[in-house]
Amino acid sequence: MQVEFWYEFASTYSYPAAMRVEQAAKDAGVGLVWRPFLLGPIFGAQGWNDSPFNIYPAKGRYMWRDMARICEAQGLTLKEPVRFPQNGLKAARLALLGQDEDWGPEFTRRVYLANFAGQQDISDEAVLSGILEALGLDAGALLARSNEQANKDRLKAQTEEAIAKGIFGAPSFVVGDELFWGNDRLDAALDWAKR
Repeated sequence: MQVEFWYEFASTYSYPAAMRVEQAAKDAGVGLVWRPFLLGPIFGAQGWNDSPFNIYPAKGRYMWRDMARICEAQGLTLKEPVRFPQNGLKAARLALLGQDEDWGPEFTRRVYLANFAGQQDISDEAVLSGILEALGLDAGALLARSNEQANKDRLKAQTEEAIAKGIFGAPSFVVGDELFWGNDRLDAALDWAKR
């Protein structure tokens, strides 16, 4: 069995998950599939036009404190983004291109670092180009490919697949028909995959 890692670039808890999921899967001897998607359509279907952490201030205060504890334990820098949530659409389209290529996971981690450690605007193509170029990739070509209708449709289809799997938040881990929601459920998903 393998674990599908479903993540959204605006998702706070997806940040620490993205930074540890690859090594955790290797240590467990479990295959890993990176699956970027968009939470906007899922939240919209619930009548939300913003993050629940903004809609419910007490929940938001708790989340930032919880994230501080998690990041400290993982040795990760955490700084509140330039705005929250950030628009991760362009980054998700690029990550989708890298989903099946060796640069995808490192691109994903660097986008999270730009957002939650570097306080950079991840909707800015200059920021995304800088990340791609630092990986030795042709940023212009990849940005052009990411904006092709076929890739846009693929991201929409991947988001629809997430909905069909019952995903309602990020990060989520799917093992077969089993859904595990939240950064703290990664180990349970890996254990389930090893059964």
